[in-house]
Amino acid sequence: MIFRNGDASPHSWSDTLKVYLEPATARMLLLGFSAGLPLMLVLGTLSFWLREAGIDRSTIGYLSWVGLAYAFKWVWAPLVDRMPIPFLTRWLGRRRSWLLLSQSAIIAGLIGMALNDPHIALQPVVWCALAVAFGSATQDIALDAFRIESADIDRQAALAAGYQTGYRLAMIWAGAGVLWIAARAEIVDGGSYQPGAWHVAYLAMAASMLVGVLTVLVSKEPIRRELPPARNAAAWLDDVVVGPFRDFILRYRWQAVLILALIATYRISDVVMGIMANPFYVDMGYSKDEVAAITKIFGVIMTLVGAFIGGALSMRFGMMRILALGAILSSASNLLFAWLAGHGHDVTMLVLVISGDNLASGIASAAFIAYLSSLTNVNYSATQYALLSSMMLLLPKFLAGYSGTYVDAYGYSNFFTATALLGVPVIILLWFSARANKTASEGTQTSVPTEI
Repeated sequence: MIFRNGDASPHSWSDTLKVYLEPATARMLLLGFSAGLPLMLVLGTLSFWLREAGIDRSTIGYLSWVGLAYAFKWVWAPLVDRMPIPFLTRWLGRRRSWLLLSQSAIIAGLIGMALNDPHIALQPVVWCALAVAFGSATQDIALDAFRIESADIDRQAALAAGYQTGYRLAMIWAGAGVLWIAARAEIVDGGSYQPGAWHVAYLAMAASMLVGVLTVLVSKEPIRRELPPARNAAAWLDDVVVGPFRDFILRYRWQAVLILALIATYRISDVVMGIMANPFYVDMGYSKDEVAAITKIFGVIMTLVGAFIGGALSMRFGMMRILALGAILSSASNLLFAWLAGHGHDVTMLVLVISGDNLASGIASAAFIAYLSSLTNVNYSATQYALLSSMMLLLPKFLAGYSGTYVDAYGYSNFFTATALLGVPVIILLWFSARANKTASEGTQTSVPTEI
């Protein structure tokens, strides 16, 4: 395995575990919570709320395109990377000021969602969800740059694992927590759908974003890089907008196409399948408490186990090997849902399916975040990471918009099987990537991780 800094020496297990106790890792855990909370509320729990409110599956699928805000965040990433915010940047610094601004937008959007009912008027909920998505995508841009600039490449896998831990804890709270709060807030004999219960739940989620706000306020700003002033507007645009993309192409040349193709498809199986997961639970007759306990708490614990396994194994054996393992496991685990679709309401089977699927997801996520971090130039960390992570979501989110229509036409079992098959091209791309990197490394040391 060859790292970007050229260090091919593996860490001892003792050094590997100590990294998780460092303050930077703890900060990433709390900020990961702030990142995972809004994503789950607009792309996960919202679909459960909409299905319970009587919104049809096709509409729910199309509304998942709200998530395309994450796929196009590279458009405004250069502004987050370089543009100061009046008053805030002078007080907090470049990264923390953008984090605080984006978190404020998320809180406002969640409050707006809480004050509306999709059964009566869907459009206001959609607009507020869009505000949350754009605020969340902006937070991701600033947070990814904050993480990359907070430690060297050897610690990025550990920071990624800490980030994933906080992210998954937020998914427990934004998944199980919101369902638990909504279930407790329901009035006995008040009907199967009670919007007031969801309003209470989403207000509680808005308040939970204060975890991220407080972490930003008490954290240190990464060491500021002094940038030469632009001579004119054209020079500024070249440096801020064109420079990050030019740098990426010049560093990786023809391999950039292969790298971007791999990034664009790596999580396609999970993303496309995930949009219909909550409607599937509702249609199979699972209660809020069952979904909260099994898929949102136990499932996330399994994802955390997978994230730590993926982070530790990436540092020990190389991220590309674990990236390949994650791709295979993530694709195969979707077949478990196809199997579950034939059993109907079966709590025991659901536990088994969630165990395998979320363990695979955690391994894949930790390795993939470390891989994306290894590809960025610290001089353009926010813009380049936003571009790469946006590429990850663009195609999957677009296809996911048709997931409800596919389920209506062919059923859940065929849908889950089809999403598993979407992972086959990823495995092929990983094989080609390994071959290309091995060939390049034989002649000269390359900056791309090489071994599988």
